[in-house]
Amino acid sequence: MAQGLVRRESVEAEMHRSGDKGTTSVYTKKRGYDVTRTPHLNKGLAFSFEERLQLGIHGLLPPCFVSQDVQLLRVLKNYDMKRDDLDRYVFLMGLQDRNEKLFYRLITSDVERFMPIIYTPTVGLACQQYGLIFRRPRGLFITIHDRGHIASILQNWPENSIKAVCVTDGERILGLGDLGCHGMGIPVGKLALYTACGGMSPQHCLPVMLDVGTDNEAMLKDPLYIGLRHKRIRGQAYDELLDEFMKAVSDRYGMDCLIQFEDFANVNAFRLLSKYRNKYCTFNDDIQGTAAVAVAGLLAALRITKSKMCDHTIVFQGAGEAAMGIAELITMAMEKEGLTKEESLKKIWMVDSKGLIVKGRDHLTHEKERFAHEHPQMKRLEDVVRELKPTAIIGVAAVAGAFSEQIIRDMASFNKRPIIFALSNPTSKSECTAEQCYTFTEGRAIFASGSPFDPVTLPDGRTFYPGQGNNAYIFPGVGLGVTACTLRHITEDVFLTAAEALAQLVTENDLAEGRLYPPLSSIRDVSLKLAAKIMEHAYEHNMATLRPEPSDKDAYIRSICYSTDYDDFVADSYRWPDDCMTVQSCKL
Repeated sequence: MAQGLVRRESVEAEMHRSGDKGTTSVYTKKRGYDVTRTPHLNKGLAFSFEERLQLGIHGLLPPCFVSQDVQLLRVLKNYDMKRDDLDRYVFLMGLQDRNEKLFYRLITSDVERFMPIIYTPTVGLACQQYGLIFRRPRGLFITIHDRGHIASILQNWPENSIKAVCVTDGERILGLGDLGCHGMGIPVGKLALYTACGGMSPQHCLPVMLDVGTDNEAMLKDPLYIGLRHKRIRGQAYDELLDEFMKAVSDRYGMDCLIQFEDFANVNAFRLLSKYRNKYCTFNDDIQGTAAVAVAGLLAALRITKSKMCDHTIVFQGAGEAAMGIAELITMAMEKEGLTKEESLKKIWMVDSKGLIVKGRDHLTHEKERFAHEHPQMKRLEDVVRELKPTAIIGVAAVAGAFSEQIIRDMASFNKRPIIFALSNPTSKSECTAEQCYTFTEGRAIFASGSPFDPVTLPDGRTFYPGQGNNAYIFPGVGLGVTACTLRHITEDVFLTAAEALAQLVTENDLAEGRLYPPLSSIRDVSLKLAAKIMEHAYEHNMATLRPEPSDKDAYIRSICYSTDYDDFVADSYRWPDDCMTVQSCKL
């Protein structure tokens, strides 16, 4: 029987047996087979003898009793037997579908090891192969043909207390392009990190795919494709779908329900953010999350160069969502240091597929126009770098190898400590490798990447540990902080606060080893500290709606975090967990 629902005919049958023609209490128990097949209730062989008896699962499991530690050992042994990263991804998603607590216990036991599997770079490959590896659906799939019925579809989701929604339309998945419905792997992966890195309960998270079709011919011809088989629908119908979706989510889960936009194409990302940011609790991770993690890396780099943000000239390879978001946050940081908005904008240059963005160039979007300066047109990034002599270059265009040996050597020739960020994902799209960057600059570069790279040892014996500018340093902490104090709107100041807090957590030892971010192994603690800082900022600026205000923000954040320990289904007295019994009074 579905959780929380009592079918009318069952009620009538019970009342007929009891002779009650008025009101009756109906106890609906999720028992036996259902308990062992419900991921957030299942404990596998860790169910005690008493629990097996009282839940009605005695005999449905082998007679062995094992702890979660032993279960973890079994999972690790199976994990080590997998042939490649895609197999490992499928295995971990299967574990998430079977035993949620054990899945998150595994991920948090070694985040540095497992994050590249459940998130970038492997999640990109998983999205490309999503139709092949598809087993059990996760999240909600809402199509363009569901207009007028989205509120009803949301009612089908079994959880009533959703605090964070991650939504995509699959048009720009990482640097891989339009993957349509197969892009669902991104919201699923992002929300897994909300829990693993940010401590938010998975029952409070909802991944959503808005399927409006795909322009990817290979997908449309693939018999294993799981989405709508037609070209993308755009224009008014698309906008009506988004409007209805945003309203339906807020109507059901509240105006403080966080809605995170993920991997929308440039043509929609900026305008949707502008359209909804002051009306709903929403942000775009590709624009604002990427910006915060990149600016955090730059702020950490300033501690190495002993300089200010306003001392730098920055060239972007790429002028899309990520570049614009980073540039905007950089200008905010420069303004905080005393520059005017106009002076800050002049410190930033952008190169897109047509070359340097300059005034007078044809067909510039509104966003690009703001960063267009007076300068002769230039086509090649190599020429731009040699001409402008920037102190920092940031790659966010998913053009593999865009930072050539010549560019890297030029950067080293006119900078004592050149800042080189190759932030494109997945690894195959990175502008350069960590080894290339450190080798061509003789170890003088300050490097960060979007995907993980192994440590690099130079011929002189020095070893560098590349900093991974992973959005996971930002969005779980932002999500936790925003939902913890029930913000209604998310301003850019929230992301600058997060960036500054993250940069402050980088130790001098981290910087000496080449890291611009704390070790991934500490990301849970990092997220909690970012959340507490965001709460402080929110209350200081009268943005928070949670009352009364917690006196100790850090303690409050830790008190609401998800635990991977199994729940006890049997207490001193006979007790059922809420999900195993609902009591409803039904009057016919």
